[in-house]
Amino acid sequence: MARTITDIQNGIYAKIAADPTLPNSISQSAAYRRYTFIISYAIWLLESLFDTHTQEVTNIIETKFPHRLSWYRNAALAFQYGFDLIRDTDKYDNTGFTDEEIEASKVIKYSAVTKSGGQLRIKIATETAGVLAPITPEVKNAFDFYIDEITDAGVNYLVINLLPDILLLNMQIYRDPLVLDANGMSILNANYPVQDAIKEYMKELPFNGELVLAHLVDKLQQVPGVNIPHIVNAESQAINIDTNEYEDAQPINVRTVPVSGYFTIPNFDNISYVV
Repeated sequence: MARTITDIQNGIYAKIAADPTLPNSISQSAAYRRYTFIISYAIWLLESLFDTHTQEVTNIIETKFPHRLSWYRNAALAFQYGFDLIRDTDKYDNTGFTDEEIEASKVIKYSAVTKSGGQLRIKIATETAGVLAPITPEVKNAFDFYIDEITDAGVNYLVINLLPDILLLNMQIYRDPLVLDANGMSILNANYPVQDAIKEYMKELPFNGELVLAHLVDKLQQVPGVNIPHIVNAESQAINIDTNEYEDAQPINVRTVPVSGYFTIPNFDNISYVV
């Protein structure tokens, strides 16, 4: 961004003042000050031309080249609920709004965009009380209109805004009886470290990240009091995009990516602790 003429002038004045071999008259009519203004104006004009050229190139790129998946992800995260787009652009006019108001309007907190069978799949989620959740139908309607406005012509896409996939774990934990009791509670700290480790692993997964059972086992092996973590069975239930209902649980053999982009664990009732 081009500096102001005043900023450029002040920079030159500072250099002159720092050099004892140069005249340093404080008079506003000093000849070198006039030369400084002329030079500063020329520099400002050149920097302004660079700015204009940069914007022209940016506009050409945006209008001539199809957007990448990362662009759609960033565009989803940039959605502002209740705000209108500048005509014929994918940008918002936030003039007159505070940073807090602008940030509050950005309700899409998570997004991932993939391509499947020639179709873009735009997965989104918001956050409620620190928990991932789908956006409301009202917000979804506005988001659909927004995506339709900014999407390249001819692009086939699907917005996925679903309740979380349900992760069902059946596990057997071989425990150290000196550290964990029969219910998996830490004798020393009175917490449930296996449950905490599973929750931590889920939080570490990126949105639309791949759940790998071996990695979960690796995580549990680091828990004090756990000798052998054994996953007897792992399943997940996902929402059917067409019916908006949960389908039957499907086995997870090695790894899986959640249809919604994220998981929830309803309970830990199927974790048993043995010696």
